[in-house]
Amino acid sequence: MSVRIFRGHERVDAIAADDRGLNYGDGLFETILVHAGEPVWWPEHWRRLAYGAQRLGIPLPEEAPLLAEARSLCAGQDRAVLKLVLTRGSGGRGYAPPADPRPTCVLSLHPLPPPAPAHIALRWCDTPMAVQPALAGIKHLNRLENVLARSEWSDPDIFEGLLCDTAGRVVCATAANVFARIDGIWRTPDLALAGVAGIARDWLLAHEDRMEVTVMGRETVESADAVFLCNAVRGILPVARLGARHWPVDPVTTDLRRRLAAAQPAFAFQE
Repeated sequence: MSVRIFRGHERVDAIAADDRGLNYGDGLFETILVHAGEPVWWPEHWRRLAYGAQRLGIPLPEEAPLLAEARSLCAGQDRAVLKLVLTRGSGGRGYAPPADPRPTCVLSLHPLPPPAPAHIALRWCDTPMAVQPALAGIKHLNRLENVLARSEWSDPDIFEGLLCDTAGRVVCATAANVFARIDGIWRTPDLALAGVAGIARDWLLAHEDRMEVTVMGRETVESADAVFLCNAVRGILPVARLGARHWPVDPVTTDLRRRLAAAQPAFAFQE
């Protein structure tokens, strides 16, 4: 794994022991697909990072130097994953943030995850997601709910798990957003109270017709005509099974995948 760490504008060898991201999860991250040496959807990832930094009150580094470092790290990579972590930087013991923070930024390059099955199987997770509007939508570093949810199963036939919040509303998968087609409309959960507004989710909502953000219960997903997951590394993942519910191959989902691949060749797939 290749790693570059910056404290402010200075490149350093390690994250400080008193870094607030390490101690309190006081920060944000982006997980970015690398295709043909380029970070895919960089502007969209940067926009979300900037929004999250504004919400948390973390100074945002200059984009141009960081993008240059990211491209240097990704050079020569056909397919990989770039992770960008931004923390508030060093601070004393205690929750009060420093008055003049010097953020830490970490760029790390990782192998692409193993290919997903052509049509994936899901389960419901028992771990609920907390309702917290102050953090909803942004990709902050406090992801213990996702860790606990993902630790619930080891069955290799189950690819992902779906999470609900403490009121029973569907939020997301452990590492993806979810869409369910009902009466010809693709519906995805409202993330005003919990969850991460994914880059692929945002692309679909901005570029595809007959899509709607709504409050969803488990029964909404289970009764849907088709279901898929999406994220910025894997694109669109058609769902074949959720517990006892099975879905056939869905041509509408396949057409969505074609259109995503036409717009962004990094998500080309074998039909």
